[in-house]
Amino acid sequence: METKPIKRNKALQGVSREHHHGLLLCWKIRTGFSKGISEERIKKYVDWFYGVHLLPHFELEENHIFPILGKDHELVKKAISQHKRLHRLFNETGTLSKSLSLIEEELEQHIRFEERVLFNEIQKIATEDQLGTISKIHNDEKFNDNIDDTFWI
Repeated sequence: METKPIKRNKALQGVSREHHHGLLLCWKIRTGFSKGISEERIKKYVDWFYGVHLLPHFELEENHIFPILGKDHELVKKAISQHKRLHRLFNETGTLSKSLSLIEEELEQHIRFEERVLFNEIQKIATEDQLGTISKIHNDEKFNDNIDDTFWI
């Protein structure tokens, strides 16, 4: 079965690019594990990514994108529940290897859900005004990575 690429509305393209960087985070975690990198090194990068990129991303989605469908929409409830679960995982103080593995798995599943399901539904019903607001609010800057410790290379 051939999958067609998703045609993302211009207003949401920057948010989709952020999703791509989230998927790269998952890849970096997997690569770190496969190279035998210490969990502390991986976690340091993961914590940086969470604070600099994911927190503002979740805030944008919850405050400006998800409301297009409404807070009681089943897909929005699912996404917010996943955000809460991810917040807990990023702040977990228990076993690092388990937390990092769960972050890698659940973040990837979450991003795929938003890209393949939720954002498609939002695009279907979003008005030009709503999309225009997202374009104004979302600062689609070039991604600046933390290259202090490129353990994945």
